[in-house]
Amino acid sequence: MLNLKQIISSIADAGQKLFSKKNIKKNDLDSILSLCDDLISHKGAAFGITVARDITELYQTLSTENKLLFFKNINEKYKPSFTKVNEAIDAYKISQNEKTLSDLFKTSEGRRRELFRRMNMAPNGTSVIVSLREDLLKILKNNTKLRSLDDDLRHLFKAWFNPGFLKLEKITWDTKAAVLEKIIKYERVHQMKDMNELKRRLGEDRRFFSYFHPALEDEPIIFVQVALTNGLGKSIQELMKPSITDKKKYDTATFYSISNCQEGLSRVTLGNFLIKRVIYEIQEELPHIKNFGTLSPIPGFVDWFSYLEENKIKNILGNLKKQNVSFLKLKDLKIGDYRIIENKDAMMKLVSHYIVNEKNKKRLPINNVSRFHLGNGAIVDDIVINANVSENGFKRSFGIMVNYLYELKNIEKNHEDYTNNNQVIFSDKIKKYL
Repeated sequence: MLNLKQIISSIADAGQKLFSKKNIKKNDLDSILSLCDDLISHKGAAFGITVARDITELYQTLSTENKLLFFKNINEKYKPSFTKVNEAIDAYKISQNEKTLSDLFKTSEGRRRELFRRMNMAPNGTSVIVSLREDLLKILKNNTKLRSLDDDLRHLFKAWFNPGFLKLEKITWDTKAAVLEKIIKYERVHQMKDMNELKRRLGEDRRFFSYFHPALEDEPIIFVQVALTNGLGKSIQELMKPSITDKKKYDTATFYSISNCQEGLSRVTLGNFLIKRVIYEIQEELPHIKNFGTLSPIPGFVDWFSYLEENKIKNILGNLKKQNVSFLKLKDLKIGDYRIIENKDAMMKLVSHYIVNEKNKKRLPINNVSRFHLGNGAIVDDIVINANVSENGFKRSFGIMVNYLYELKNIEKNHEDYTNNNQVIFSDKIKKYL
């Protein structure tokens, strides 16, 4: 008599014979599109797993050109039918009940999401679909008609990578070597050269946390690095030095780096949940830590300033317009140029204006790091000159960084004011420069 495992194996073998295409070649666009038709139409779970596996394996062999054609085909073929949507609307108007409402929802969704749901049945389905979206993002700018396909993937990922499914792990020197190597690779904010630099970031006066997903073994999803400090950190270079301070004297947790590891999960919000969860973890472990904030980069500030006309610079500087900041546009500007400190008030005023007043079409700050922390309920607490005297820090923002403060008692109110009223909350330190 066959056991359960043998029965499942027999069903899968039968599915392979019935539904897998014979003589499938690598980079075969016609075959993968035909397999997608089989997958989206057939309801058998065992057969679906087999076909999903074939699709994910074949997708990874497609050339860049065929990937684009694949995206265009499935985007068009499985999009919602406006005719059927109108019919479903009419049916719902005639008879408003759970069934007609459900039919309307399914019809208006189309079949693209269902295709990816079924592809996810493959053994490595989640990993391949995340990589698939990474491929899609690379070509999206020049293929705007594919944005609806990307919206469908993001919709699915928000459910698949819900924090309830993610596991938070504290990263230490005893963490698997494979994971540590990936962390060095994925660090986006303050890059690490080798294991020695990582070891410093895993010291006693540091905390390092990462989210993992059960379908992506040993693959960090997003991680955050924290320094235990006296007051908010004011220099990345100082934070990187070996610590000689008694850890019992620390009163602040300074978040100094947060990195999204998977490009395919871009714009799938995870960082806000991570920061709030890590604050909880630190409070549990170290109850004497009372203050939480960041030492954050200002990506895009140099680019923004480079396009400013002189009249606008003078308007921003106001009573400080006599301070000369034209040197910032010189090509031979060196890291830590003495004129930055000499014109500190002007620099503070420029950065304050950029962070607080420069808005996008949605009336939100144009700086993405600022949007992230303000959306989490933080306030703009301080601006720090020469906080990052590295090449990357200078290219981003002339070495200037921002302290965002998470006042625990006000986080929810700040979040609501920002989300509902686009209000940027800032400290008195910043107020005097605006």
